[in-house]
Amino acid sequence: MMKKWTKLSVFWLAIGIAQAGDQDDLIAATAAYEAGKFAEAEPGLRKAAELGNPDAQQKLASMFAHGKGVAQDDQQALVWIQKSADQKYAKAQYSLGIMYLLGTAVSRDDKQAADWFRKAAEQGYADAQSKLAYLYLNGKGVAQDDKLAVAWFRKAADQGLSEAQNYLGYMYDKGKGVSQDDKLAVEWCRKAAQQGNADAQNGLCFMYEKGKGVAQDDSQAAEWYRKSAEQGYWGGQRGLAFMFYYGKGVVQDYKQAFAWYRKAAEQGDAASQYAIATMYVDAFGVDRDDKQAADWYRKAAEQGHAPAQRNLGVMYWQGKGVERDDKQAAVWYRKAAEQGDPIAQNNLGLLYSEGKGMEQDNKDSVKNNFPKSPALR
Repeated sequence: MMKKWTKLSVFWLAIGIAQAGDQDDLIAATAAYEAGKFAEAEPGLRKAAELGNPDAQQKLASMFAHGKGVAQDDQQALVWIQKSADQKYAKAQYSLGIMYLLGTAVSRDDKQAADWFRKAAEQGYADAQSKLAYLYLNGKGVAQDDKLAVAWFRKAADQGLSEAQNYLGYMYDKGKGVSQDDKLAVEWCRKAAQQGNADAQNGLCFMYEKGKGVAQDDSQAAEWYRKSAEQGYWGGQRGLAFMFYYGKGVVQDYKQAFAWYRKAAEQGDAASQYAIATMYVDAFGVDRDDKQAADWYRKAAEQGHAPAQRNLGVMYWQGKGVERDDKQAAVWYRKAAEQGDPIAQNNLGLLYSEGKGMEQDNKDSVKNNFPKSPALR
């Protein structure tokens, strides 16, 4: 006997078919999202998000945040990430914490950031655990507490998060929240470095270079600097340049030193900018070029690098790479002198003792503050 279909049974059948269709749409949209086909993924994700799916809401928020498949819109990103986070979706809670930490589409609020990181961290989300640890380390949004920082870094590190492993190595290195232990510092730093964490690779170089927690080994230091440098990390580039300059762990090679210093300098590293300026002056690894030297000294000097400020003063005093200008020489000598650079102090004293670089009525006070020097460097 054929079963009789009631209006109610037809209704529930329609609901089931619709839900099955929605699920198929979501699966297809998710696959498109994971394949980087964001425009194709958007309709299905939006439909699921509007039906309250927290994962779809989080993905749609990410698309708005980065302008992938949709026009970039931080406010829309906030709307959808908040909906997802309110459903206790850990990844969204973490993302909302990031928005508060950076002040993206909301007023910057470290306390709110900490609250959202904690919600995700307590669900075991490693990135949130690491960020919460960072806030405890720096006393941002929470009371500063090294022990709690270590505890949360450890939770994330035990899940294999390289950022947390690197920080845990740092905590052991400095004895913050734990007893100082060079071997454990190296152990955690190595875990992160082996995952390709450039900052950790750079830190491991330092441990090998100084023989902290491991046998001193310049060759190992140079090798880890190279791994970090080849990822584009300025610290690794500067470190590798240093090794080539002095022939530590590698054959001395000024051209290689200059090349790696320049990569770091172009990322804004003041010490590397100073180094290549000096190499232009000394013609080490590159033809002598006073104008280039002056330009690079200026870049470092404008970041407050005292030796660069002093040497830029020298360039102005001697008229090398720039037009000779006693007043500009005095300006840069003073900047370095006020940071305690003794050569700059002496040079400034000599410059003023000769009545150069400032108005007459200020000379006496300056002479009393800066000693004379027999020669400029």
